[in-house]
Amino acid sequence: MKSLLRVVLSVLLLAGGVLTGQPATAAALPAPPVTTLPAPPVTTLPAPPVSALPGPGAAEVWTPPLSTRGRYIVDAAGNRFRLRSGSWDGAQGSWNGSGDAGDPANHHAGQDSHGIPIGLDRVPLPTLLADFRALGLNSVRLPFSNEMLHTTATVPDAAVAANPALRGRTPLQVFDAVVAALTEAGFAVILNNHTGTTRWCCGLDGNERWNSGRSTAQWADDWVFLARRYRANPRVVGADLYNEVRRDLWDDPNWGLGDGHDWQAAAQEAADRILIEANPDLLIVIEGINWTGIPADGLPHGRPALTPVRTLSHTLVVSGKLVYAAHFYGYTGPHHSGATGTGETHDPRYQDMTPTELERTLYDQAFFVSAETGTHFTAPVWISEFGIGADETGAAPRAWFANLTGRLAATDADFAYWPLVGWSTTAQGAPGGDSWAMLRYDHTGRRTGALDPGDWRTAPWTALTTGPSRTGAVPIGPAWYQLSTDHRDHNASLRTLAGGDWDSGARKAVCPDGSRLAGLGHTGGRGLCVGSDLRSASPGQTVVRDEAYVPPGGDWASGYTKLQCPAGQFLTGYSLRGQRVSAALCVPARTVLPAGAGRTVWFDRSDNRPAGAAGGDFASGHYKGQCGLAEYAAGIAFTTRAAALPSPAALLCRPLPTG
Repeated sequence: MKSLLRVVLSVLLLAGGVLTGQPATAAALPAPPVTTLPAPPVTTLPAPPVSALPGPGAAEVWTPPLSTRGRYIVDAAGNRFRLRSGSWDGAQGSWNGSGDAGDPANHHAGQDSHGIPIGLDRVPLPTLLADFRALGLNSVRLPFSNEMLHTTATVPDAAVAANPALRGRTPLQVFDAVVAALTEAGFAVILNNHTGTTRWCCGLDGNERWNSGRSTAQWADDWVFLARRYRANPRVVGADLYNEVRRDLWDDPNWGLGDGHDWQAAAQEAADRILIEANPDLLIVIEGINWTGIPADGLPHGRPALTPVRTLSHTLVVSGKLVYAAHFYGYTGPHHSGATGTGETHDPRYQDMTPTELERTLYDQAFFVSAETGTHFTAPVWISEFGIGADETGAAPRAWFANLTGRLAATDADFAYWPLVGWSTTAQGAPGGDSWAMLRYDHTGRRTGALDPGDWRTAPWTALTTGPSRTGAVPIGPAWYQLSTDHRDHNASLRTLAGGDWDSGARKAVCPDGSRLAGLGHTGGRGLCVGSDLRSASPGQTVVRDEAYVPPGGDWASGYTKLQCPAGQFLTGYSLRGQRVSAALCVPARTVLPAGAGRTVWFDRSDNRPAGAAGGDFASGHYKGQCGLAEYAAGIAFTTRAAALPSPAALLCRPLPTG
């Protein structure tokens, strides 16, 4: 959230019949059909070795692509890569939504970005990148709008005055040049879908949700287009799916309800399409929900952030690619929109909290995701926006900035400051522009900001970027994944997807390739997978619908129907019709599985998981059963007797091969 919500939601709702939908200015800027996208060739120049890069200071040595191991992002060599980033905004748009869009006074901070990254009118690209390096950055979050992808008009020459080679290009072509320059200089680039229209974010502006003004499918189409465009450039490392999902005038986004406003499901859909159709190497960054409810005392309101991830996380079709993100600004709070005056609630802002209160709140809203290792939701957390003005004089906001950067340093968190670049004067040389920018440039290109000792933010920023941080190899540990059939299939296996629909008409869940089924919920349809190299490289799978593979004398769940894997195979998926178990999916092991009955784990009347079971609560509010880490699941039992639920009731758990 880069601008205060003020009283917009409250005033519009109080206005009742005066306004009946989105603002006219937002409605006037719909995204054109996806079929009109220009399709120039993808970038083909790979980033050069870091050791060959020019510029001040030593560039960080890293090898793309990036992946994740537990709470850490790692490079291709398995070494930790901490995102020390800034958000270079502008390509997402700067118009405030009223008045003449050609008048800079009607743009955020008086800065008309012309839909391209800010500063190209004042500073040559090599100088900008050298300043980024001097700030201690190794990565750049690069916002864009869906409208930018479709715009065919070229940018004015004045918008790229300091970079005349960019004259005559469309905003997307300028974006291409910026991406190429950043990656050739050794920076990692994370693409960020910030807005739908090129209008400044983040009130009632037509950009509240990923599908404001477009369908979820069209939004995902745009992502596939852009990810394909840069797939030959390995230093384009991530896709930050959508910025600060929030309430529009009438409706809240949600996390897991299965409707058209379900951000958890939409993010899963877009992520899997990007990884399958465009680039399996990209990190997928999913931000939490930024705002729900009416910001008024007495009415429900709040900032869920990543809190819902604890009970419902994402399992992608390519493992090791999920990063969660959250934003924190001092003038907002867990139940404070940032409004001042009329419509302001009486909830504390983050800057009102003591260091201890802030630490607890940050943990509850976001940091738990990376702090609680060995769970289905464990992932790196990127605090991908935080910031404050160079002209801030208040004691509380300044203390908040020091406390937040202190927590980022203490937790060794990944981070990105907002914004990276801004103006310090108007085009005519009068004072103006965005005082929050880390680097500010006047109309002649002269720089001020956090690289200068006069900026009060320099000390906490330097402490953050130069403080102790984990480096080197990150060992591979057990990885856990949640499966959910709440509203749709959850097939996270590329190998199974390639084989087609293995139980037509049923809700199906399949563990990611390289993992095995470890647990099931008695009701609710959720499952738990654990990373494993047990599966054979040879093709093949078995759909089990009856007791054909239960050997004589092998009744491990008397009186119950048992769907047992054939000898030498293990469970990787299951399907349901309503609550009733429909089938089990088994795949062959790469090695001989020990013979023996194993043990029956019942969970139809209570939880039955190993003491201190890893994986976390994968079926919150439901009974659940789980095999031990040294076991594999070989069968599912259920019953169809009267007055009993036909849902999973027991697992057959057998010991894994040793040695």
